[in-house]
Amino acid sequence: MDIRIEKTEKAIRNAFLELRAAKPLEKITVRELCSLACINKSTFYSHYEDIYALSQTLESETITAVLTNISRQQEAPFKDPDVFTRNLYIALVSNHSLINILFSGTEKSHLGDCLEAELKRLIKENFPEYQNDPEKDIMLSFCIQGCFHAYLNNQDKELDTLIRVSEVIVQKLAPLYINE
Repeated sequence: MDIRIEKTEKAIRNAFLELRAAKPLEKITVRELCSLACINKSTFYSHYEDIYALSQTLESETITAVLTNISRQQEAPFKDPDVFTRNLYIALVSNHSLINILFSGTEKSHLGDCLEAELKRLIKENFPEYQNDPEKDIMLSFCIQGCFHAYLNNQDKELDTLIRVSEVIVQKLAPLYINE
């Protein structure tokens, strides 16, 4: 990639994150982002359709980073759900700053929905028998959203306690959705 394009992309992203840390997504304008990034509006529009497309790109990259962190930690992520739960929390914590900026305010629950969709996609790729099983689908939603909201609503608590309690819950639920 051309170094000028890389520098422009970096300037756009940094300006967006700075603005997003200070205000809700819907209050950010292309004009103020361009001013902060020292670029023209036409330059911005050559990279992104609008502010929401930029936000969506950064959100997708963050979710991919979380999933990559999980996958790197274990070869078969869904074989040991308690280990997977631990790795999910570690991945969320390692991307904590970016998550808190991109998914703050009205966007908070959006992260949980995106994580759920992507994790279910991965699980169904690895375990085709989950594809058309509504009970397993509901159980996965419960576990994924439960872990996510436990993380979101208990960031002031000890991470080890959060992980330990979540692992116990997931271990107890595992027989309901894992076929050995």
